[in-house]
Amino acid sequence: MSQGQHSEYEIPEGVGLTALIIAQARAVESQRPDRLFDDPFAEEFVAAAGPAFSTTSEEIASRLTFQGDYVALRTRFFDDCLLDACQAGCRQVVLLGAGLDTRAFRLSWPEGVRLFELDLPEVLSFKEGVLATRSATPTCRRVAVGVDLREDWARALVAAGFLAEEPTAWLVEGILMYLTENERNRLLDRVGELSAPGSRLALEQRGAGDRERRALPADPPEPDGSEGSIEQAKKASEELVARLGVQMNIGQPDFSMMDPENWLTRHGWRSRMYSAAERFLFYGRPVPPPMETGAVQLWLASAERS
Repeated sequence: MSQGQHSEYEIPEGVGLTALIIAQARAVESQRPDRLFDDPFAEEFVAAAGPAFSTTSEEIASRLTFQGDYVALRTRFFDDCLLDACQAGCRQVVLLGAGLDTRAFRLSWPEGVRLFELDLPEVLSFKEGVLATRSATPTCRRVAVGVDLREDWARALVAAGFLAEEPTAWLVEGILMYLTENERNRLLDRVGELSAPGSRLALEQRGAGDRERRALPADPPEPDGSEGSIEQAKKASEELVARLGVQMNIGQPDFSMMDPENWLTRHGWRSRMYSAAERFLFYGRPVPPPMETGAVQLWLASAERS
């Protein structure tokens, strides 16, 4: 989509476009009277993208009906994790794959916090343009770093003023599903190398469903039309991939999916794992059918550097 065709902003494509879909989900949540958080900028991003994006996102949302609910859940969970980490002494916060995240503006950070946002340059460019129209002022010291996380993002982060000897609160939100197992391992290795004692980590990961864990391919399939079926959830993910032109790791489950707690332990993190279904109940929300049936399993984790 070219600039000026449907919007005065250059809309990010591919993985960057998913950031707009997430922003739309945050905008919807912010309008609820029982909202889990308030993001006053999310609607601005969606409006800046123009009507063409709205049509695309509505079509995708109709295929992933539980997506908005989950985005709201994980946003609140990670808000709590990051603020808890800062209360424990972290004064550096790093958002890997920040997208259109606005935590630097909407959360009340302790004095002295420096927040680094890492994402593709085109995503950050779109974001900066929209925030400028609102004269948005961060509530902490904010540093945006345009870099591909498959490249040497650690060097770019240090060059931007990051101090590896200081405890850091890391957030890995919405990106692991786009990486292979080797890429995930490299990512956590680099995070570990930059993490002083007392550092915290919050992340999410797609889990292996009950059938995948049992490794019983001969099990009879659930009806294709059932709302929480594995087949329906997989088809929705495949349609999302095809529509956005992105690549997601939705093949066979690997170690980080099968046993995420031990995966984090191997990388030097003491973790506490939560199923998304459990967190829905914790925050007083109904569990979406795909998660209630086990067709879709997502893990949320908070961890401390060993």
